[in-house]
Amino acid sequence: MPIRVYYEDTDLSGVVYHANYLRFMERARTEFFRLAGVTKMADLESEEPTAWAIREVRASYLKPARVDDTLTVKTTLVAISGARIEAVQKIYAGDNLLMEGWIQACIITLKGQPRRLPQSLRDLLTPFLVETDT
Repeated sequence: MPIRVYYEDTDLSGVVYHANYLRFMERARTEFFRLAGVTKMADLESEEPTAWAIREVRASYLKPARVDDTLTVKTTLVAISGARIEAVQKIYAGDNLLMEGWIQACIITLKGQPRRLPQSLRDLLTPFLVETDT
């Protein structure tokens, strides 16, 4: 997914502020889910409303992105378990790898209690699962 770096994304030195890479990752994950057929990122209408939550995130910052760069965020789904998914996300400027991240996400109730992934969701995501060594 392409993302343009705007002035608002940068710090005083003109490079992307570290936390904004997580925002870029979030946008790309949302688009990944949309392309996989997941139309709702929360199920607020059900008897027990649920939403996605990030359980853990890791980030390695390799090179800085700068204002007006066009970035590409690549999302790879690497694990699906009963209650969680894991994804590796890489952010590039051209062929240059700038940042590599890993997330573990789960579904929780609005009271913060974890829930198993619905089978319908697993069915949509499983075709996109890629086994890796990372």
